[in-house]
Amino acid sequence: MSAASSSSAEQLLARAMAANVEAAEVYELRTSAHTACFEANHLKRLEHLESGGMALRVWNQHRPGLAVAHGPFDQDTLVAQAIALSELHPPQDYPLSASVMQPAQLDRGLAVPAEQLIRWGHDSIDRILDAHADCSCSAEYECETEYVHLINSAGMECRYTDITLRGLLTAEKIKGQDFLCIEADQVQRNQLNPEALIELIEQRLAWAAERVPAPQGAVPVLFTPRAADTLWATLQAALNAQKIIEGVSPWSDRLGASVISPQLTLSQIPSLGPYSCPFDDEGQATQTLELVHQGELQLFYTDLRTGQLLGSGTTGNGFRPTLNQYPHPELINLVVQPGSKSFSEIIGALSDGILVDQVLGDNSRIGGDLSINVDLGYRIRQGKITGRVKDVMISGNTYQALQQVLMLGNDHQWNNIFYSPSILVGGLSVTA
Repeated sequence: MSAASSSSAEQLLARAMAANVEAAEVYELRTSAHTACFEANHLKRLEHLESGGMALRVWNQHRPGLAVAHGPFDQDTLVAQAIALSELHPPQDYPLSASVMQPAQLDRGLAVPAEQLIRWGHDSIDRILDAHADCSCSAEYECETEYVHLINSAGMECRYTDITLRGLLTAEKIKGQDFLCIEADQVQRNQLNPEALIELIEQRLAWAAERVPAPQGAVPVLFTPRAADTLWATLQAALNAQKIIEGVSPWSDRLGASVISPQLTLSQIPSLGPYSCPFDDEGQATQTLELVHQGELQLFYTDLRTGQLLGSGTTGNGFRPTLNQYPHPELINLVVQPGSKSFSEIIGALSDGILVDQVLGDNSRIGGDLSINVDLGYRIRQGKITGRVKDVMISGNTYQALQQVLMLGNDHQWNNIFYSPSILVGGLSVTA
């Protein structure tokens, strides 16, 4: 795939420059995934999906134009489309880099055969059913390969192949009108650990054996790493240079100021974890960034355009949400420095509180207003989890809650791009 596509990308770039544009860039993305899908305790299907395409960006009379092709395409037609679309945009500088990644090609991760994905699914579900025969289990185990190739007329070329493994295990119980759904997921390179998914499901099922009343009013709220991304997603938006330029981030004028609890240090570490990335979609080397140090705001993450507008330069965070879109600032990951307390120590220190493990919907708002429907939560009384709570809502403000961090765990886990410990906060209100 990579050899043929590399040739095609180079040819497309040459065709674009032959059309007398000032500058051009070709961005290529190819993905291939095998997925073993289990439903109602049984293997339902084995999927193999491939997708991808090329995005050609040109600057004609300094006007940018973007055209995208999926599948076989005529290169001259794509060049003509990009030039035609450039007439719809005002002139702008073309932010192309001549830097070349060293090495120019990087490969990460190890592929896993479909047979292994199927074994993981069967073994995981069998383990849950051995202890909980009344459960209905589903699972997805996937191996995905992503190939990225970027080349431009300034002389830059870089590419990488990234292989990631994903596991999702779900256990459901229905008892009368009560429906319980517990999920555990994991994304890794080289090797998954299904045992960790099984242990998490079994632990949550044990905690949910009894249903108990929820606390009311202002009580401490303990977010597991899985649920804490509701908090971190708000900070991710506040640190985005595009939001600073638009004037919608509450941190626009707070560089160097204390914005959250001094217990919190937030970083991007591009070499860490399953979402690690050697360069962004503008060919810039990704960087380790300390965004917030002990509660104090250090910097915002930028792409080439926003870095130029702010006068700070790019941090190597220009990514395309899809082939059809221009790069804009995105984090590779957000790493929250852990605390010193174990998860059980945090629970043991609470006389009353609520543990949040799963939430419904996307609750992150850049303004910080928080209204969480708890999908899976537990009551904590006298240092112990006493049972599951239902029909609970948590409200307040994210920024205020993160100024009232009571304890920070040492139990780092990945959830989406966030590498977070458990976090206990005040300043939130619980209603049921």
